[in-house]
Amino acid sequence: MDIKADQVLDCSGLSCPMPIIKTKKAIDALQIGQVLEMIATDPGSKSDMDAWTKKTGHQLLDSQEAGGKFMFFIQKAK
Repeated sequence: MDIKADQVLDCSGLSCPMPIIKTKKAIDALQIGQVLEMIATDPGSKSDMDAWTKKTGHQLLDSQEAGGKFMFFIQKAK
């Protein structure tokens, strides 16, 4: 799946809850329908992002893992 992100947010090296806090701020600044790519190194961020997108209504389009990094593609829903 090839998703074009409108913005990339690198949260490498940060642990919970900082990636979520930074993701929320970044998503708030986007237009509806735009996509944020968030990069994290905290393995817990996978379950955090699942829970956060379900709670907020934003759409987790895709998540990938490569070389100890987790990439999440979140589309702003509202």
